[in-house]
Amino acid sequence: MTLVAAARPTDWDRLLPVMWESLGQTLYMVGVAVVIGGAVGLALGLALYVTRAGNLYGNRVVNVVLNVLVNIVRPIPFIIFLTAIGPLTYAVVGTTIGTRAVILPMTIMASFAFSRLVEQNLVAVDPGVVEAARAMGASRFRVVWSVLIPEALGPLILGYTFLFIGVVDMSAMAGLIGGGGIGDFAIRFGYQRFNWEVTYVAVIVIVVVVQIVQGAGNLLARKVLRVSRIHI
Repeated sequence: MTLVAAARPTDWDRLLPVMWESLGQTLYMVGVAVVIGGAVGLALGLALYVTRAGNLYGNRVVNVVLNVLVNIVRPIPFIIFLTAIGPLTYAVVGTTIGTRAVILPMTIMASFAFSRLVEQNLVAVDPGVVEAARAMGASRFRVVWSVLIPEALGPLILGYTFLFIGVVDMSAMAGLIGGGGIGDFAIRFGYQRFNWEVTYVAVIVIVVVVQIVQGAGNLLARKVLRVSRIHI
């Protein structure tokens, strides 16, 4: 039976509209999670950096609490995290199934994942630049927004690109619990029906989307870095 089912031609007239709808769901989930998670992750990463001992807002207690929180959440496999916060998802969204329900855990996980990338990129900024700004009388807040972020902007853009790819991966895993999207499409119409053609097409679609975003991120980061060198 399996061989017969696999040998049947794929009805793309019926599946193509479903695939495009699924791709739209994926882009919607990923877009919301990257925008909100990226903003929260940026704030959290900045907090991790500036509260380090001897830094702009040095506070050991706050820094330890933030580090512990990030280190607890970040290593959890997303599929486990997705089910573990089911009660919270239900309380906020009203359901644990579907595209809307998946956005909350994706956003939370993206926030913690990106926060560490932000911190690492800020640590790489030359401390002399910060000290020079402070010596010229710049406030701590102004140093953060006028010195730190612009100096790390190129790497941060690459970090956002990496975040997008990671969230796409999360959206695919969300298909395992009915989260919708291209992952759900590949599982229902490809894997579960032994139709490898559908599975491969879904993979190609995801690869194309990721390559477009990666290329755009690389191009934008190069432009930002080039402008930074000119100003220097």
